[in-house]
Amino acid sequence: MSSTFNLKAFLFFYYSAMTVIVSYLPVYFQDIGLTGAQIGVLLAVGPLASMLSQPFWGYMTDKYKTSKKIIIICIIGAFLGSLFMFQTYSYYFLIIAVFIFHGFLSPVGGLGDSLTQKTANRLSLSFGSIRLWGSLGFAVMSLLMGFLLARIGVQYIFLPFLFFLSVTFILTLRIQDVETSKVPVALKDATKLLKNKKFMYFLLIMMFITITHRANDSFLGIYIVDKGGTESFIGWAWFIGVVAEAIIFATATYWFRKYHALTFITIAGILFAVRWIVMGLIVNPLLVLPLQMLHGFSFGVFYLCAFHYVTKIIPEELQSTGHLLFYSFFFGLSGMLGSSIGGVIIDETSVSYLYLILGIFAIIGAIFIAVYQVLFFKVKNKKVLQVQ
Repeated sequence: MSSTFNLKAFLFFYYSAMTVIVSYLPVYFQDIGLTGAQIGVLLAVGPLASMLSQPFWGYMTDKYKTSKKIIIICIIGAFLGSLFMFQTYSYYFLIIAVFIFHGFLSPVGGLGDSLTQKTANRLSLSFGSIRLWGSLGFAVMSLLMGFLLARIGVQYIFLPFLFFLSVTFILTLRIQDVETSKVPVALKDATKLLKNKKFMYFLLIMMFITITHRANDSFLGIYIVDKGGTESFIGWAWFIGVVAEAIIFATATYWFRKYHALTFITIAGILFAVRWIVMGLIVNPLLVLPLQMLHGFSFGVFYLCAFHYVTKIIPEELQSTGHLLFYSFFFGLSGMLGSSIGGVIIDETSVSYLYLILGIFAIIGAIFIAVYQVLFFKVKNKKVLQVQ
């Protein structure tokens, strides 16, 4: 059996669980009678909790030199938090429940990807060759959940979620920890990351693009329903997009070395812009399906290259802290802003208008990344960022 089998299975089932939350939680909130603005607030509370909790859990991982034990703690907390969230219908209690739930669930993804990067480095494997199993889990379950929820109703999304999270917990007990550095880590060491200009500027600039990605995560289901699509249609849209993402991860060995990682990130930002603007203009939901192929070339390329770039510019003994700080900006703060602002825009205008605005933001982000590359590196586009 492959030495990475348990890690791949862990990623598969964790992202299967995330399929339910990312793809259908906004639709679930809509189903229980919440308004667009209320949904926007709830979808912003989750990323806020993620933003606050992820650096903490990353620091604890580096301090105690264990990803596995921290992941176990977070999964248990997420399981208990989900029981509270899915049994609560009061808007104000939901705010509390969503905060607790995401405070434990979100760090699992960042810690899993961090452990994947460490494992890939130790075994001299491609990060994408392992991480693609998470994308496959998301893709397969996006499709199956669409059919399942079309039959049983979106109000029962807690059943598949709890099943997938339980399997993830069992697999976590079997994954292998990887210690990359024996250098002791104190809180003052972790704060050095905040003084790393190259790292912090990159996190801030990339948010012009990541906010648009996270807004789409929150409102794609509502967008499709608004255009006349069904729950199963939402599943197909996610399936096509994440399969394209998995293909990008699987083939990273062949294309990743050709240009600097920041060059790929700039290109991905442009593709994000094209994708959002077209979505803002189309009327027929069927056209969303072929357009979802761009998810792989936009998010897949962006995330893979950004994660690798961050790994290269942070100290080895602070990798988990740096990865989770990156994660908190990418999925936490960006998600909070994208969800809250997006909800207001939808209430005041329309979901199509929201996507046109996202396109403009992505263009600005691509320009800023290109300027950042010139200012910090002054390299030619074909210079390679060496892969360890």
